Amino acid sequence: MFELALTFLMMQQAPAENTDWDEAFGVEEAVRDPQTGELPVDPYDVDNANAGAKPFSGSSIAADFGGKDGIRQIADRFVDLNISDPRVAAIFAGHDHVRLRRTLYEQFCYILNAGCEYTGRDMATAHQGLGTRKPDLNAIVENLQKAMREADVSFVAQNRFLAKLAPMYGDVVTR
Repeated sequence: MFELALTFLMMQQAPAENTDWDEAFGVEEAVRDPQTGELPVDPYDVDNANAGAKPFSGSSIAADFGGKDGIRQIADRFVDLNISDPRVAAIFAGHDHVRLRRTLYEQFCYILNAGCEYTGRDMATAHQGLGTRKPDLNAIVENLQKAMREADVSFVAQNRFLAKLAPMYGDVVTR
């Protein structure tokens, strides 16, 4: 019986080395938007309230962050730090980093009252299923602090911004 099974297996043709398994199983590849470079997402209600915090009043805090250009630099550096940080890289793997950079920039810019609108999802939905733990969030906050320090944002301004972000903890930490 064993010899018969072995003979049957040997007669089976092995799949070709160049088999396109996605095609074989009907997996469709998401196509990036030609203008933004972002992957498509399911529709949601766009609202500044989704940013998770009300903006500061006045423009002095935005100036402390270098205005829109400085905020963009910080958001981009923050994403780079998280992607390369072995403590949290897995949380960011497989995500649309183009969209992440844009929505973080918009969120920071909106909260810092630098004249932006936030078009991303609400914090609970955006973090759903990521499995973020308290140590993960601590590492992420350390990365944000590093990005702000590298941009020469004062310690006082950093703390004011972090205080605005802190109430989002319950929407971000999911386990």
